[in-house]
Amino acid sequence: MPKTEIKNLRGKMERALEFLKGEYLAIRTGRAHPGLVSDIRVEYYGNQTPLKQLASITIPEARKILVAPFDRSSLKAVEKAILASNIGITPQNDGEAIRLTLPELTKDRRMDLVKLVTKKAEEARVVMRNHRRDAVENLKKMEKDSSITEDELKKYSREVQDITDDFIKKIEEAVKAKEKEVMEE
Repeated sequence: MPKTEIKNLRGKMERALEFLKGEYLAIRTGRAHPGLVSDIRVEYYGNQTPLKQLASITIPEARKILVAPFDRSSLKAVEKAILASNIGITPQNDGEAIRLTLPELTKDRRMDLVKLVTKKAEEARVVMRNHRRDAVENLKKMEKDSSITEDELKKYSREVQDITDDFIKKIEEAVKAKEKEVMEE
């Protein structure tokens, strides 16, 4: 039973870390990345559809994104969605595809992005600590119900803390990598 709790904890923390990494993909750096636009929602036949399901997204150059809708009739809707997404890039529609050119980031904008990266990391740390707290509470309930002994509670609580420390370290690595990427010119 405690092993299941620890396995569940590891899975929850893994998902939280993956979520953070996904959030980081959407933060614009000086380089083009499909993750900047892939999750933009487009009004397509009455449904809000992610752009990645409506178009091929390619990177022809380091600071350019090419969005080629599978259905050309959706070109205007895609352009409108990109404008509304507030990513700070003006789309250029050539009738076949949409080209996005990423402007150079200013020093102030880079500092703002670093703050955003740090804020998202702190949110992920809070999620990790909440998962740790829940796991320890469940272990304490098991001890109270006499499913595990007090020594086992201490052992498993240490294991939960070690897992948490490991994932917090992974968050720190992700933060450092993203900050470095944002500050590169």
